[in-house]
Amino acid sequence: MIRIYTQIEQGEKWIVKYRDCLPVFTCILGFTDTGLIPGISAAGSTPEARKYTACADAEFLYYGSGRKPVYPLPPLTAGASPVLISRAVVEALHIPVYLFNAGLSQSPPVPVIDLGGSPAKCLSTGAAMEITTVHHLLKQGLLWGERLAANIPQGYVILGECVVGGTTTALSILTGLGIDAAGKVNSSHPVCNHTQKWAVVQAGLERMRSAGGELLDPLALVAAVGDPMQVVVAGMAIAASRSCGVMLAGGTQMLAVYALMSAIANAYDLSWQPAAVVVGTTRWVAEDPTGNTVDLALSLGKTIPPLLATQLSFANSRYPQLQAYEQGFVKEGVGAGAACIAAYLRQNWQQNQLLTAIEAQLDQLRGNICL
Repeated sequence: MIRIYTQIEQGEKWIVKYRDCLPVFTCILGFTDTGLIPGISAAGSTPEARKYTACADAEFLYYGSGRKPVYPLPPLTAGASPVLISRAVVEALHIPVYLFNAGLSQSPPVPVIDLGGSPAKCLSTGAAMEITTVHHLLKQGLLWGERLAANIPQGYVILGECVVGGTTTALSILTGLGIDAAGKVNSSHPVCNHTQKWAVVQAGLERMRSAGGELLDPLALVAAVGDPMQVVVAGMAIAASRSCGVMLAGGTQMLAVYALMSAIANAYDLSWQPAAVVVGTTRWVAEDPTGNTVDLALSLGKTIPPLLATQLSFANSRYPQLQAYEQGFVKEGVGAGAACIAAYLRQNWQQNQLLTAIEAQLDQLRGNICL
């Protein structure tokens, strides 16, 4: 149920070490006005709907369908929210869940740890966040990474995200770090909107440079063209890797975080353990024919992470909303791929167990919202 696409030997060692372990599942929530650009993301069928995607996903991840939501899951062009996958696993395996608000316009109606961040402006401005906010969020990430790791010295932490428009801010960070990422990233669309993303990124980087932005400082880069989740997860992963395993839960966004981790650790002389860190996603991301995830992972420089992906398939699902994943819609989000990997490692869940649990979430949800 797991395939390793890069750094196979290191990935196999990681899997052996953390097999049977119960992880801690975190989701870092953030917002960027980049996600409001028409057509930039399919994580919500309209810009207005996308304003509340993170709140809705956080609410469902924490409570499931057992109560009337304050923020219903937003309608999608096709498919269903990946939080259904994550919720199915954390509920069935009783995995502890921690939610962090790195920078939202409104706080979700769930127990959440507020990190004192703020939403990002559109990256095309070249001035997405205040540099003081970015430094603060890095400190918070380092602090919470250490705290989380202290409770699971023999286990691992899953670091997930929910940021609409996050694959575009990921492209901007990767490009700003000098990594050839154009045409390689993924999106929630069935065919990645590379041209649109690249135009937004180029506009942001050009404005950053014209304002005298310093490309050599990774935190200045985040302040210019990033989002609040990225620096928090980078800090968490750096600190947690010193004493436990880390699974960065996502595709393009977490490859960007991995590159950012390396750059921050180098620039600010922070110790971390690359061997403790893997990237976990879905095969819909890893094998996306309209991106090149594996090549992107291999382009990260001297330190390349193992890229793991669940081989979950929805081809035989009873629900067309799940079958849409096989046509390239949605693909990943809210730590969905990592959750499936965790289910395999902890309880050896196979295709039928995952599909049954995920469809049960839709069974419960049916009639409550329009998917």
